Amino acid sequence: DHVVVTFFLTMLVGAGGNAGNQSTIMVIEGMASGELDFSLSTFLKVLNQQLFVGILLALMMMVCGFLRVYVTNGRVNARSWAFSSTGFAACMAISISLFTIVLTSVLVGCMLPFAMVATGVEAANAGPTVQVLMDILGVLVTCGTCKLVLEKFLVDPRIS
Repeated sequence: DHVVVTFFLTMLVGAGGNAGNQSTIMVIEGMASGELDFSLSTFLKVLNQQLFVGILLALMMMVCGFLRVYVTNGRVNARSWAFSSTGFAACMAISISLFTIVLTSVLVGCMLPFAMVATGVEAANAGPTVQVLMDILGVLVTCGTCKLVLEKFLVDPRIS
């Protein structure tokens, strides 16, 4: 019913893969240079730092995503800047999905190299792994979030 979500699916999963890969590269670079060691205190420090970065990045991406969906698909028609209930719901669903995907990606991206080292796998493999993992998780997050948001907004009689 909500074809508009499919228009932005590649943007959503792509943003997740890229955000996660950046966190992964930061951790791998730190491990390779000796700046980061494999310890619980280092892991928690990196996780805390990346949580802050992830929230800021996810908020910025959420706003940009909302505007992109609004400008391209959220309006009643091309001559009007007014929202339709369906357009607003789509903007909200996609931007909330984008926030969730980017934040999750950043956190997974910083945790994955530590997990790989702990299991004896080369940490350098975390980059491609986070890309694939976030592609799959991104689709699942998008489907779940959009289902919840679109059903809430489009069933609520106050918005129709």
